[in-house]
Amino acid sequence: MAVATRLAGLRGFRADLAAAGLGVLAALALPPLHLIPFLVVAFIGLHILMDAAANPVEAGRRGWWFGFGLNVIGLYWITEAILFEAARYWWLVPLAVPALAAVMAIFIALPAWIARHARPGLGRVLALAGAWTLFDIARQFVATGFPWNPLGSVWTIPGVAGDALIQPAAWISVHGLTLATVLLAGLGRLGRAGWVTGLAAMGIWAGLGVYRINQPLPEGPGVTAILVQGNIPQGEKWSRARAFQIFERYLEMTAGAAREAGDRATVTIWPETASPFLLETDTAAREMIAAATNGQPALVGAVRFGAEGRPRNALFAVLAGGVTAAIYDKWHLVPFGEYQPSWLPLGIQLVPGGGFGAGPGARTLAVPGLPPFGPLICYETIFPGQVVDTVDRPAWLVNVTNDAWFGNSSGPRQHLASSRLRSVEEGLPLVRVANTGISVAFDARGHELGRLELNTMGVLSVPIPAALPATVFSRFGLWLPALLAIGAMLGGLVTAYRRRN
Repeated sequence: MAVATRLAGLRGFRADLAAAGLGVLAALALPPLHLIPFLVVAFIGLHILMDAAANPVEAGRRGWWFGFGLNVIGLYWITEAILFEAARYWWLVPLAVPALAAVMAIFIALPAWIARHARPGLGRVLALAGAWTLFDIARQFVATGFPWNPLGSVWTIPGVAGDALIQPAAWISVHGLTLATVLLAGLGRLGRAGWVTGLAAMGIWAGLGVYRINQPLPEGPGVTAILVQGNIPQGEKWSRARAFQIFERYLEMTAGAAREAGDRATVTIWPETASPFLLETDTAAREMIAAATNGQPALVGAVRFGAEGRPRNALFAVLAGGVTAAIYDKWHLVPFGEYQPSWLPLGIQLVPGGGFGAGPGARTLAVPGLPPFGPLICYETIFPGQVVDTVDRPAWLVNVTNDAWFGNSSGPRQHLASSRLRSVEEGLPLVRVANTGISVAFDARGHELGRLELNTMGVLSVPIPAALPATVFSRFGLWLPALLAIGAMLGGLVTAYRRRN
């Protein structure tokens, strides 16, 4: 109580700094730490600061500082990527993360401003949870979108505990998990009744998850996925001198796995831009890949050039004889990393030639010998409800990525958590192959079947699991968590209206 009283008594910049510190504390609940009790403490503190604010504008400012602290810690790994281009962009090293955190904090300041209009207590807790979730959904679409680190991802705890706690994503997605997380974390502000209610809700949540993960799965399609993790350092990846050595490494690893597989039906998967050669025009390179797989299908990341002359980040399906069965082009590009957004012409360009061209959107590829699959290249896996072709539902998802940019930081682990949540949301198994790791196979409930650790070279063979029937979320999409969030926000704001009347 003494701490709460002192926190409520802070004014001006001291209150802002306290809010930033609470945001830092909340960030410790994100992957890979999952220190969820800190999140509860942080949100109780945020509610105290909001309640003590003189008006909604001051509450919004404190919310902004909370969001700034949360995102500075949650996104620190972006500095790792800039360091690879430090000779050109050294001036961005101290600026990039704080600048991005400042923008992302706006999506927390506005929910705090809205919630301050609700009556203190349950009304304000509901209003904050609902508004927070709505602005998280907005993050998917504003300025091409950056929905990294939704608070629902705190439940992607490794092992069975995480398996159970992420199962509601099949109905309400990670955004619904965020709604529940912000709501439960704020209940502690209501005293003993809030704690009892929160613990009871967590018990029901966990029970539903345990029930779902213990239901039997259908039989798989009988194809083994061979995940090839070459572990090529980012500084060497585009070296002309090392191009043949890199290609030979992948071929040798693939050939060894193919020999071990024998007569089994397989599909070999290489990471994003694994091939240093342009597979679209390099027939010899495709034939060498086909020879290494003994004519079995291979999915290989490589760059290609579109009709407009711009490079495209692509995934090639290569069959026996080097035949190209299908090509998928990445469509959700990384702002300032893969293209220069027209809405903010700062002149920052990390990709020569004006950046990459974008593909047409989510697709399902039908490749002979394989169950139909939905390809996802790197960044695309962080967008809930935008990862599959809803008209032509795939049987599994393939996520190829190159997380070497982010070193041994939280970035690759947070990216992995996103992939795991997409498998639960869509009810589809997901195979993730990363250049330097972490390469993982998940079943349709997000249960990990095997992995290759970060910064290791290796091959992992995993039978492709069966898909589940279309989940509730896969049928209704983002409308469902959005409606739940609107209901929570309006339910909280009604308390203020009733009080005035």
